Amino acid sequence: MKRITVFGGSGFLGRSIVLKLAAGGAAVRVAVRHPGRASHLEGAAGGGTIELMRADVWDEKSVARAVRDSGSVINTVGHYVEKSGATFDAVHGQGALHVARQAGEAGVRRLIHISGLGADPSSDSPYVRARGIGEVLVREAFVDATILRPSVIFGPEDAFFNRLSDMARLAPVLPLFGRGLTRLQPVFVGDVAQACARALADPETAGKVYELGGPGVYTYADLLRLVIERTGRKRLLLPVPFFVWEGMAALMAILPNPPLSRDQVKLMKGDNVVGATAMGLAELGIAPASVEDILPTYVNA
Repeated sequence: MKRITVFGGSGFLGRSIVLKLAAGGAAVRVAVRHPGRASHLEGAAGGGTIELMRADVWDEKSVARAVRDSGSVINTVGHYVEKSGATFDAVHGQGALHVARQAGEAGVRRLIHISGLGADPSSDSPYVRARGIGEVLVREAFVDATILRPSVIFGPEDAFFNRLSDMARLAPVLPLFGRGLTRLQPVFVGDVAQACARALADPETAGKVYELGGPGVYTYADLLRLVIERTGRKRLLLPVPFFVWEGMAALMAILPNPPLSRDQVKLMKGDNVVGATAMGLAELGIAPASVEDILPTYVNA
């Protein structure tokens, strides 16, 4: 198998993908801005090999070097909060274009682009809009790209349930976004990694879009209750109007690393679930793990 280059391979999802591919015997190149932060991956190659390389999706020359001699490319780079020059448009839009364009010019056979549920180039959410624009740019540069749109990704070291569990341990009252009725369909990080491996192995997935969600749909309040139960606490859930969240996010915007952004509040106003007619994990032959099965492995009292 020719080399597989994974952009963002040191991140939460990227690490899982790298280890999955290497365990299957692949030669994986991890393309990241700070290779030193991914050095621990080199000793966990399994039956394959793992190589680290410095690359920044905004620096197209470094992208070109990273995709050289690769048979497949996976782009996992993304973030929920804009920092300095790393805007949503720069990372999810132009950064995605750089990867797709250089993959095409290098003769790469397969490209998998990780997007997100609800990606829409006409959305009023800067994050969702940039994701949607990124998909359009990727398709223009690499027509046979496979696009995966996961819902909220969970698993050990995630930023979602771990943050909720920290809140449940420390705060006697847990605030809800509105009445906590926003619907989410969390998907296990291992299942998303498996989806990448299955897509690479099946040429029929080229040019297709898959929406990835777990077996259950929950309200935000439901998920908080699950976390509270796992931590063994008794906590009050307090509905908080969205205009209050928006005001808090506006005040936090002056902080170097705000814990909440206005765009994150906007995202919590809409459901994040797989479409009724969308292809998903089932079409990739994957039976998804549930929150109830995985959560006890890393969130406890």
